[in-house]
Amino acid sequence: MADIRQIRDKQPDNEKITINLGFVDLGRIDLLVQEGFYSNRSDFIRTAIRKHLDAHGEAVERSIERHTMELGLRDFGRAELEQCRAAGEVLHIKVVGLARIGSDVTPELARATIGSITVLGSLQASADIKKALADRIL
Repeated sequence: MADIRQIRDKQPDNEKITINLGFVDLGRIDLLVQEGFYSNRSDFIRTAIRKHLDAHGEAVERSIERHTMELGLRDFGRAELEQCRAAGEVLHIKVVGLARIGSDVTPELARATIGSITVLGSLQASADIKKALADRIL
């Protein structure tokens, strides 16, 4: 029994959102699903969102450059934050996508090294980290 290790919970690779649609729009989506154009409502909505984002791709890229944000997945672990603390640096995190603060990061280390967090997408961190940084999450 001493060799049993807990397997970490798998982190989701997406974020669930809720939207409200009118009955007519919903019926039209259901009709397209029924006719086989899409596998389900979620498939239709994801496809529509991707097409809309693609149509505004250049504007998104310019905005990311203007705001000096990182695009995609960005992990912040204990080693990186320890280096920042040793150098006397404070991070101002700006991510479009997913920002993750590792489970090896203590609330004290996070407060000492993270000055602000702006995430357009999702921030994954323990409840203790989020509580410690609550006044810095923009």
